[in-house]
Amino acid sequence: MNAAARPPVFATLGCRLNAYETEAMRALTASAGLEGAVVVNTCAVTAEAVRKAKQEIRRLARANPGAPVIVTGCAAQTEPETFAAMPEVTRVLGNHEKMQPETWAALAVPDFVGETERVQVADIMAVRETAGHLIDGFGRHRAYVQVQNGCDHRCTFCIIPFGRGNSRSVPAGVVVEQVQRLRDRGFNEIVLTGVDLTSWGADLPGQPRLGDLVLRLLRLVPDLPRLRISSIDSIEADPRLMEAIATEPRLMPHLHLSLQHGDDLILKRMKRRHLRDDAIRFCEEARRLRPGIAFGADIIAGFPTETEAAFAGSLRLVEDCGLTFLHVFPFSARKGTPAARMPQVPGALVRERATRLRALGDAALARHLAAAVGTEQTVLTEGPRIARCADFTEVALPADRPEGALVTVRIAASDGRRLLAA
Repeated sequence: MNAAARPPVFATLGCRLNAYETEAMRALTASAGLEGAVVVNTCAVTAEAVRKAKQEIRRLARANPGAPVIVTGCAAQTEPETFAAMPEVTRVLGNHEKMQPETWAALAVPDFVGETERVQVADIMAVRETAGHLIDGFGRHRAYVQVQNGCDHRCTFCIIPFGRGNSRSVPAGVVVEQVQRLRDRGFNEIVLTGVDLTSWGADLPGQPRLGDLVLRLLRLVPDLPRLRISSIDSIEADPRLMEAIATEPRLMPHLHLSLQHGDDLILKRMKRRHLRDDAIRFCEEARRLRPGIAFGADIIAGFPTETEAAFAGSLRLVEDCGLTFLHVFPFSARKGTPAARMPQVPGALVRERATRLRALGDAALARHLAAAVGTEQTVLTEGPRIARCADFTEVALPADRPEGALVTVRIAASDGRRLLAA
């Protein structure tokens, strides 16, 4: 290849799971001996994510003239023809193909351009196992471990199951081994990640639940200081997970919830599995079991048919659930989803509602920060002067600290966005 003698250039868009898989691809390409290529790992969650992927492909092609450009990820899986039509793109790989050593071995041969099919995207729904064993997590200060992939649910707005396939779990023993190795390497915090994390175990013998995995990890890796779980569907939280929240101080007091909306009719049209009161009850129960727990949440603004009254339900949900960290998504119609065929809210109104929801989230965060002033916090350092509390609140440190360390600080103030340590 003309662009040989240097490692591939990787670009990752989207979620933590994509970032995890980029690290796996980095290892796979190194083992295969692939050199000089550009690999773009795309996201499909919104139309804007696809637009950014195309923009990034063009930028990297200009910055790396002559390099083969390989596009993969969820957007490549759901709309391979979009990327195959781009003149900058050499190969399009599906989400299953990108995790296979033989894929990269075939691409590592000299002048691979003519050796394999330009588009290699198989039926993701046929995949029955996930490749959680490929790497022992990734991250510099905390390690992320993939324990689940795919989703069996079909929310009307979501394209992700068509990019990720059906739910499949990494066996508990494999997860425990990974976590132990990461702890042996010095990581003080591990984050369990997946597409639909609370569905973990449904496809495994005995159908264990996420709470079983959490309690098993904490029991079998007793020297792990911190375990964190990423986004969960609160309606699927099992009794053992609630037990872990109540009894295990090493399980971090922060949950990011896939709530999506605060109006029952909209939730039904989204084909969610919970109603407004279910979300409120979960937060009240988790807070009773673990006083001080902090909640983040995904909320969509401007879902089709959303009236002002329905949107007001989402605004009230912030207070009713005691949410602190909001991830607000202006609704984005994804071709092929039922929501794309529903009566749409005008784009300007969608953006205006998203702005109002974000402003409410900013106010909720400011109140949360103010309540922490004067307290002592044990924080995990993410950089020389940046750290996170157990509840994931960001802290600015007054002096350099080693990355990935657990240190105790006193909170002197906040700037409205993060805490300031003395």
